Amino acid sequence: MFAFEFMRHAALGCVLVSLLAGLVGWFLLLRGQAFAAHSLTHVGFSGAAGAVWLGCSPLMGMGAFSLIAGLVLGYERQQGRNPLNRDGVTGLVLSASLGLGMLFLHLSNGASSMVTTLLFGDVLGLSWASLQVLIGVTLLCCAALAVFGRPLLFASLNPEMALARGVPVRGLSVALMLVSALACAVCSEIAGALLSFSLMVGPAATALRLGLSPLWGMVSSVVMALALSLGGLALSWQTDVPVPFWIGAGALALYLAAGGVMRFVGLRVRAP
Repeated sequence: MFAFEFMRHAALGCVLVSLLAGLVGWFLLLRGQAFAAHSLTHVGFSGAAGAVWLGCSPLMGMGAFSLIAGLVLGYERQQGRNPLNRDGVTGLVLSASLGLGMLFLHLSNGASSMVTTLLFGDVLGLSWASLQVLIGVTLLCCAALAVFGRPLLFASLNPEMALARGVPVRGLSVALMLVSALACAVCSEIAGALLSFSLMVGPAATALRLGLSPLWGMVSSVVMALALSLGGLALSWQTDVPVPFWIGAGALALYLAAGGVMRFVGLRVRAP
């Protein structure tokens, strides 16, 4: 299948997105922000629809809207300690953005094919220009995580102690949400606004369920994201079934398999 240029572009896009999704998703799941990741991917849809209305690149619209939402969600997370209030703000941002997305599509007279592309992605339609943007965003996000990843891990595991030690907990939360916003935007390019959530959350949830250390948790999350995206691409080539289906089904299978492994290990430990 790699004899075709569009498949080589698709494979490279899957590698880049998997690297981002595995790393960012692990931090989001560790901090209990899966709903925020879900919301950011849908906000990206609204930004893409607005970009289509203005005649701009959908990826630019996804990035802009996701960054704004990430800034709001990161700030609101630190404003109050009540998780219900934080989830309420996240839900409001999500509902408002979806309404805007439908308005933008209505104003642009967008065809159903455009809606399908924004919601479910078009990995086989990646151009070299889009790949260059993906490479730049991936390098930027990975560099940011390399800079503040260690204090972010400290603040995620023990926020009270981190605050007492002078760690900028609020700033780290906002920074993570901004990086997550960019990651969600580029993930939507591969799996679409609806199913990119599975690529970010599935591998990370599986790694955390296995109880791995932070380093091995991040590594395994990236490896599983690679397996899902590239495996989905290969299975799509063989079966003519869309890539996002295989990503979503594979993410669920990995999580269930991790549960089986942990139950087996638990039985072995309790055995006399």
